[in-house]
Amino acid sequence: MFTRSDFSVWGILKKCIGLELSKITMPIAFNEPLSFLQRITEYMEHIYLVHRASRQPKALERMQCVAAFAVSAVASQWERTGKPFNPLLGETYELVREDLGFRFISEQVSHHPPVSAFYSEGLGQDFLFHGSIYPKLKFWGKSVEAEPRGTITLELLRHNEAYTWTNPTCCVHNVIIGKLWIEQYGTVEILNHRTGDKCVLHFRPCGLFGKELHKVEGHIQDKNKKKLFIIYGKWTECLWGIDPAAYESFRKQERRGETPRKSQSAIGVEDADTEVDAVPEVQDTVQVIPGSRLLWRINTRPPNSAQMYNFTSFTVSLNELQTGMEKILAPTDCRLRPDIRSMENGNMDLASQEKERLEEKQREARKERAKEDTEWQTRWFQQGRNPHTGTPDWLYSGGYFERDFSGCPDIY
Repeated sequence: MFTRSDFSVWGILKKCIGLELSKITMPIAFNEPLSFLQRITEYMEHIYLVHRASRQPKALERMQCVAAFAVSAVASQWERTGKPFNPLLGETYELVREDLGFRFISEQVSHHPPVSAFYSEGLGQDFLFHGSIYPKLKFWGKSVEAEPRGTITLELLRHNEAYTWTNPTCCVHNVIIGKLWIEQYGTVEILNHRTGDKCVLHFRPCGLFGKELHKVEGHIQDKNKKKLFIIYGKWTECLWGIDPAAYESFRKQERRGETPRKSQSAIGVEDADTEVDAVPEVQDTVQVIPGSRLLWRINTRPPNSAQMYNFTSFTVSLNELQTGMEKILAPTDCRLRPDIRSMENGNMDLASQEKERLEEKQREARKERAKEDTEWQTRWFQQGRNPHTGTPDWLYSGGYFERDFSGCPDIY
């Protein structure tokens, strides 16, 4: 990783307060050597949870696995304070993992606003997972907030079931000075369109003393809003679930002071007037209520992760260009993108020049299209309506893995 401390961030950012960051060219020092399309692929790290969901005979157990998958999909954001590269229009990324039982394809289908569409299928024909993400970034002086608009759909084919949800908001604190830290907040609602069951998950904002940092709490309810199952944990660590009656009786005991409590250490918060959003100390890990079941636990990161942009083992492999890969990849694949590759190789100056060259090339192509009055044609996805929610979505047209890349645009 390249050290960011040599940059006067403020010089760049003071022009942007309240603006949308997708319209601003950021210096490469803020980036991590991955494209946003590769960042989306990180949803797949814990795909075993979807295979597990598919094997469950009961709808409630399937929803528990799907909820765990939805939380695990954002877990790789923990401590990831680098910004992924904005994908170029027409950029693609594919990932085939036979060991994990899936293949995945994504395409940047729009530049203003930036929209990334993705589609993945189980190699055992057990699931489809697809969606389109439009990350809205806002700068608030000390922090940058990313709201990932767009619906995510998971179909469990053996059960003829579809689940839809949207991801929580992610916020990076202290982008100007101080230690960068991340929190995610907002409510995620996962709906099973066949049964009407719904899982409501609250990602808690940090709160005054950091007590709530990273916490996720929620429940699964049936179509009549009867609570069937309670879920709690942290998106940075693990997720547990318990029967509502056992949960309630534990909470009652706790209120009467009958349960053994670990003493909560108070956290020293810096003076409220300082310019920095105080970094909450990590609290004791999740207090497990007796009778709970573990739904998911995060994978341990590699020991040198902190020097590697805090990547997980899964993430580190995403930009790997193995021998012979160039022959089968689409020419638009992120792995072939020269600015990201130069940054990964540690050549920051070349990466910076290449990033400018690619952005300029994209602008020229846009001017040409405007002159000739032609529309940009997406290659692997087309605009349509989500079959389950009826909302506008980008749907996979098929054909990518037949590997006829003759009509692909020259974007690099």
